[in-house]
Amino acid sequence: MLHGAQRGLFDLDFRIPAECADRLASGEADLGIVPSFELTRQELTIVPGVGIACHGPVRSILLVSSRPPSEIRTLAADSSSRTSVQLARVVLGRRYGAFPVIAPHAPDLQAMLQVADAALLIGDPALRIDIGSGPYRIYDLGAEWVAMTGMPMVFAVWAGRKNAVTPEVTAAFRESCRYGRERIEEIVACEAGQRSFPPDLIREYLTMRIVHELGPRDYQGMDLFLSYAKQAPSCEERRETAV
Repeated sequence: MLHGAQRGLFDLDFRIPAECADRLASGEADLGIVPSFELTRQELTIVPGVGIACHGPVRSILLVSSRPPSEIRTLAADSSSRTSVQLARVVLGRRYGAFPVIAPHAPDLQAMLQVADAALLIGDPALRIDIGSGPYRIYDLGAEWVAMTGMPMVFAVWAGRKNAVTPEVTAAFRESCRYGRERIEEIVACEAGQRSFPPDLIREYLTMRIVHELGPRDYQGMDLFLSYAKQAPSCEERRETAV
């Protein structure tokens, strides 16, 4: 959208997915990259074929715990991605029988683990975690979902109001995605320098962890996740049922 043939087609504003969803809800934006969980809250039309998904370990969405997952009672969560918070609820509840109280927290691992049994880290803070060392248990939620369901996990989709998602818009988004995929090395060099990451980590993340072009099976996985997320009881609901 910035460098390819699609330059100038859209008035761009850069926000995290949760904020994009809010701007769609308020009518401030026509299209946005939104957490897939937002599809349970807003009537949105998906731009088909593009999004953010994984087919295995995603590396950038980590649950870091001081105890076994079945014993997690409190979870401090970076809430910049609503889908990741709901994914943590689904995985902990369905796979481990844990229904923690979830509280938003700035993405500072040590501070998070001082106030909760586990921490949910997303994006750059997760990528900075050395998953091969340290005293904590670390769970990649992409890997956890795929192991639990055998399906891809879709974290975010491009979406908008129905009249905004036209065939021309869809074509522009798909072409822009492919333009970027064909220039991964340029993106790796740029992002590694700007974010102080090793180039190999960025290259592996963009080429082996994240999926940007979505197909039918990705959407099947997304539908399964959304059905689980809508069914997942909160910790408070669980307590009321027990009483």
